[in-house]
Amino acid sequence: MRPKPDLAEPTPAHPTEPIDPAHPAHPADLAEPADLAEPTPAPSAEPADLAHPTEPIGPAHPAPPAPPAPPAPEARYQEPRAPAPHRSPVPHTPRRIPVPRAPRGAAVPGRGRSRRSRPRKIGPTVSDSPRTPEPPAEHPGSPRPRHAVQPTGEALGGPERPARPEREPHHPARPKGEPRFPDGPQPDPAGSHFERRIRSFQPRRSRVTSGQADALQRLWPAWGLDIDGQRVVDLAELFGNENPVVLEIGFGMGEATARMAAADPATDILAVDVHTPGQGHLLHLAEQHGLTNVRVGNGDAIILLREMLAPDSLDGLRVYFPDPWPKKRHHKRRLIQPEFLDLVATRVRPGGTVHCATDWEPYAEQMLDVLSAHPAFENTRPEGGFTPRPGFRPLTRFEGQGLEKGHVVNDLLFRRVPHHDPSCREPRHDQSPTGG
Repeated sequence: MRPKPDLAEPTPAHPTEPIDPAHPAHPADLAEPADLAEPTPAPSAEPADLAHPTEPIGPAHPAPPAPPAPPAPEARYQEPRAPAPHRSPVPHTPRRIPVPRAPRGAAVPGRGRSRRSRPRKIGPTVSDSPRTPEPPAEHPGSPRPRHAVQPTGEALGGPERPARPEREPHHPARPKGEPRFPDGPQPDPAGSHFERRIRSFQPRRSRVTSGQADALQRLWPAWGLDIDGQRVVDLAELFGNENPVVLEIGFGMGEATARMAAADPATDILAVDVHTPGQGHLLHLAEQHGLTNVRVGNGDAIILLREMLAPDSLDGLRVYFPDPWPKKRHHKRRLIQPEFLDLVATRVRPGGTVHCATDWEPYAEQMLDVLSAHPAFENTRPEGGFTPRPGFRPLTRFEGQGLEKGHVVNDLLFRRVPHHDPSCREPRHDQSPTGG
């Protein structure tokens, strides 16, 4: 008997192997498929095993046994798998592509001028130009910047919003080269009229508020003085009285100066500084408290003492917390130097005082050495050394900051000796004094 074909691998009805003449195909393989050929009823007399007469039938050729059925797969017990530990997703960091930078100071296309070439803005009230910068041009495909105007009105399907009127600038744009305050202090009153020398100050151009700018514009013609070195100032005409005058060099924002002027109305104070916001603030305080004994000077104090003040015209000098210039190579810039005291001795009358204060101990030691060695001044303390803070000198804001940091504030109070003292030296005009 011929074995039945396996159901898992059906035999194709049309074999694709080539026909070999030595091995002719079986007649059953050449027959047409059952679905195309006409059905032929099988004879019922012959058994099904006689369908292939070519195969011998007999005991010498028994039929091959049927292959055993594959055993059924055994059901194996599997251990339950532990759940995988939770892993937080690693954020994907986009790779940075290095972008070549332009040289420092060069203009970058699409970004306007570089930071170094951009003019520094002083403030909203006295800026160089009140016009806002134009927005950068949009390129196709570029993302919308954060400050871009969002579509509203008809673009979103709603009613169109009326356009906001443009805000007028606080101050009109001033032409290039015109001073910031036409009626106020000049940037450099002395200009190049005098020799170039080492200065003890550094002009600071910080933000000027609207109140300070208004005070500078209104009060400077009456209460301000530009130190140009072109004339000798009549202090009685400047203050409108014959009261004693004290020169203060470096007053900061002017709070301590205003308090001393209010506490002693019989003494006129000529305060000199180059800090524009401080000048405006002191003028504002003087007007607010009705202080008529304050005048504000703008420029170099050395030029004021040497060119614009008469001999013995001052009753005192105050230098509170000057720049200490802590680096050794900058000690030449310190204000209190022997040459400076030579000039001061000719402008302060005999009996006048020189009052200095600082929170930098090395500078205080130098001040004490220079003042003690100068023959035109003597210490008001018989035992010498530093003096306690006098009651007329208020606690300044800068002094409070130094005390919070643990600094020690030292005061020095010296008196001008009479002119008939043979040890008094005349000022040396061949050397330019330092300081300002």
